[in-house]
Amino acid sequence: MQEEQPVRFPTARLSLAMGIIGTVGAFATEAGLDPITTVFWRCVFATTFLGLWCGMRGCLAGRTLLPAHIFLAAIGGVCMVLSWTAFFAGFAMTSIATTTIVYHIQPFFVVLIGITVFKERITLDQIFWMVGAFVGVTLASGLFLSPQPVTSTWALGIALTIGAAFLYAVATILARRLGQQRPEITALCQTVVGVILLVPFADLNQSVPLASWAWLAGIGVLHTGVAYVLMYSAFPQLSTPVIGVLTFIYPLVAIIVDWAFYDHPLGAGQALGMALISAGTLGVRLGWRVSFSKAAPARS
Repeated sequence: MQEEQPVRFPTARLSLAMGIIGTVGAFATEAGLDPITTVFWRCVFATTFLGLWCGMRGCLAGRTLLPAHIFLAAIGGVCMVLSWTAFFAGFAMTSIATTTIVYHIQPFFVVLIGITVFKERITLDQIFWMVGAFVGVTLASGLFLSPQPVTSTWALGIALTIGAAFLYAVATILARRLGQQRPEITALCQTVVGVILLVPFADLNQSVPLASWAWLAGIGVLHTGVAYVLMYSAFPQLSTPVIGVLTFIYPLVAIIVDWAFYDHPLGAGQALGMALISAGTLGVRLGWRVSFSKAAPARS
């Protein structure tokens, strides 16, 4: 396979991808199906798109297409599909904005798994930013400092969203161990696994309105196909700080969509929680330093 040339406009590509993904909650809501069936059709449409894309790009004949990598990608696919299902369930139980914000705790689960499973080192700076981010989650969840009474359904939705973030973190760690396998191939493995895993549980006998098919196709082609291709093509061309900042286009778009179309504005506590999660995520990703030592006395 020939070495690919650097893509043009990587910043615009990643920005567009994040903007597209930020609308996934609206697409899932408008589709009007249960989370399992929605994710099943997401995987069907995404598999079709990614299969055609990988075939046209010559990815399916690559030297990095190893059975061990495919197997590991499939295990990650189980985690990813379950993550998507729990994530979509969170939309229905809470709100698009709340679910999306809480879901962004996933980078910290990656760090925690690295510490507990792989014995990776952690610094005081990282602990500081992580604690701040988890405080942000409690505020963004709406379980505290909320003017509205918290229902058991809302609390369950938050729990499912946190579980979705954890599963996404596991899939991320597994993906890091795939060597030089093309990300598009990894995503294709995940969606194929999704079709196989969910077909016994999806409600395929229900009558799906024509409009719902358009929303479902959008989730598969736009949010899982086009957006992933844009992201994966942009990542190698961008620095970590740029990626870290642009990633927050995703929750920002979700917040705007939830407010503009579903009349779900963020409360003050949730906005503060979002700010803490954002600061914590950037602090960990960008290696922001925090001084914990006392200032030295001034010389006379």
